[in-house]
Amino acid sequence: MRLDKFLKISRLIKRRTLAKEVADQGRIQLNGNTAKASTDVSVGDELSIRFGQKQLTLEVTSLRENVKKDEASSLYKIISEQEV
Repeated sequence: MRLDKFLKISRLIKRRTLAKEVADQGRIQLNGNTAKASTDVSVGDELSIRFGQKQLTLEVTSLRENVKKDEASSLYKIISEQEV
C-alpha cells in the first residue's frame, strides 16, 4: 500500500493530498530512510512523522483498504511521541 494512502486510511493525516505534501517535504521516515508518498508500506515497518513541533514514531500493524473511523487506530501502534 502507498504511504500517502496508508496515512489517510489510518487517519493520521486527514487528506491524501496533504499526506503527499508532508512526504514531499521530507518530514516522514520509513525504517530510517526519508520516504516519498509513493513508497510501499508493509506490516512491521516503522514510520516516523514530524508534525510541527511533535515527532511521532509508530509501527504498522495491519494494512486494510477500508476501515471504519473507530477502527483506524488498530492499523498502527505508537512507539513514541516527543516534542522536537
